Amino acid sequence: MQPPEILAFFGISSPWAYFGAPRLYEIARRHGAKLVLRPIRVIEANGGIPLRTRAQARQDYHALELDRWRKFLGMPLQLVPKFYPCRTIETAAQAVIAVQEAGLDAQGFCFAVQRALWAEDRDIADLDTLRAIACATVGEAGVALMRDPALPQHVAAWNANLAEAESRKIFGTPTYVFRDELFWGQDRLDFLDRALSA
Repeated sequence: MQPPEILAFFGISSPWAYFGAPRLYEIARRHGAKLVLRPIRVIEANGGIPLRTRAQARQDYHALELDRWRKFLGMPLQLVPKFYPCRTIETAAQAVIAVQEAGLDAQGFCFAVQRALWAEDRDIADLDTLRAIACATVGEAGVALMRDPALPQHVAAWNANLAEAESRKIFGTPTYVFRDELFWGQDRLDFLDRALSA
């Protein structure tokens, strides 16, 4: 019997994906589910709006919610991280894809990248930063996967992730998919947990 599968579509620089990652990983482990990480960028085709182009009132409320959630979850987060918005998210996102394809600990690596951006004021667009994170989380085999530009198959997977997200009518991240049902936002993880239990 095949284990249940969860697809996690997320922006590597999304604070909400960072907040949700530990609980997502725990839910997947508890249910014996296969978790597939699918990093993507903002899906403007489906109505996604980059934070810095939103009205100021929405940006202000975004900061308020981040403060509430970091306190509620007890997770470190800088409200104004030094390297956000990122110069590029592609290098880090494609690194996650490469680590996952290699069968290494993509979850550990990915969360360390997210934590580096949001809690440690590190530049995840910088290749040396990614190499240091890879060395600490997945070892030398992972360090060799940190590339800019990425290998063609990892660029292709990055583009395919976005195309699949668009076709599934995903508009925001993180969105978790189980049996073709969408669960948008880390605050929907309880619903994902219940769906897996059912």
